[in-house]
Amino acid sequence: MAATNRATRELQMKSQKALKTATDPVERLRLACLARGANGIKGLARTFKIMDDDASRSLDRKEFLKGLHDYGLVEITKEQADELFQIFDKDSSGTIDFDEFLVRLRPPMSQARRNLIHLAFKKLDRSGDGIVTVEDLHGVYSCKKHPKYLSGEWTEDQCLRQFLDSFDSDDKDGKITQEEFDNYYCGVSASVDNDAYFDLMMRNAWKL
Repeated sequence: MAATNRATRELQMKSQKALKTATDPVERLRLACLARGANGIKGLARTFKIMDDDASRSLDRKEFLKGLHDYGLVEITKEQADELFQIFDKDSSGTIDFDEFLVRLRPPMSQARRNLIHLAFKKLDRSGDGIVTVEDLHGVYSCKKHPKYLSGEWTEDQCLRQFLDSFDSDDKDGKITQEEFDNYYCGVSASVDNDAYFDLMMRNAWKL
């Protein structure tokens, strides 16, 4: 269940407004990503992943600055980007750990919400290989009410693929990893203030 257009708009407006007064560099980067919607942090993660040629899951200063630039984060100045790199480069090794960076960038989320997100992913990942594909979705997600399925324009697989793409950022490879799912839902979580509503929304969407 992807974020509704209304929730996405509210998240973008809330983040843009908060960005005007935020001074903490990490908070500014987080808000600049969320101002792009629930997919914002996931999109930045994807940009960095593409740049990680040697699959080391670490970024040097040059890669970090280029990633922010390529993702179009004009809200972050060169000085702030340098400061951010220093914050994340805890051991002064000249590189930052990709996973630690993502964990710190995600909006704070309660353990209860995290557990629900992991439960939903587990339900989707029927093969248990840590990747959700169209095959996994058969019987878990129904697209019988999708307008294009009803009109005969799309097959069930096309509807399922579109559903998967709503969680994916730019490459739309038809696969969702736990990390992508987490990155997406941390954005959705940021748009829902009430824990009880988030719980209800997740349980209804995924029949948990």
